[in-house]
Amino acid sequence: MDTHRVGRRFETLAARWLEERGWTVLDRNVRFQRREIDLVVRRGGTVAFVEVKGRRSDDRGHPLEAVTARKRREIEAVARWWVAHHGVGEREFRFDAVAVRAVGRSGRVAIEHVEGAWIMGE
Repeated sequence: MDTHRVGRRFETLAARWLEERGWTVLDRNVRFQRREIDLVVRRGGTVAFVEVKGRRSDDRGHPLEAVTARKRREIEAVARWWVAHHGVGEREFRFDAVAVRAVGRSGRVAIEHVEGAWIMGE
């Protein structure tokens, strides 16, 4: 399976996992210019912009190590655009990250959700 399809599969798994925990998916694969946010989710008064990173093995390190400062800035730019175009009112906004890691060859995955993974501008 190519990396693009694997990435979309991991995003789908992350979205389902979040929904099972009370989050509502507002948007997926939001694009602004050449940048993208994987998921925009809401629970109560909180809207989270979620970066999903996955790995089929631990050979290349933990998935969240790939959420670099540059990637965070790109996500922040898309988030500003999204908020300006969706007028979601008085809400708390934050940036979350979800790691999806394959566990063995069984097809099972481990999912880790980091709430408030970073603060805008850091």
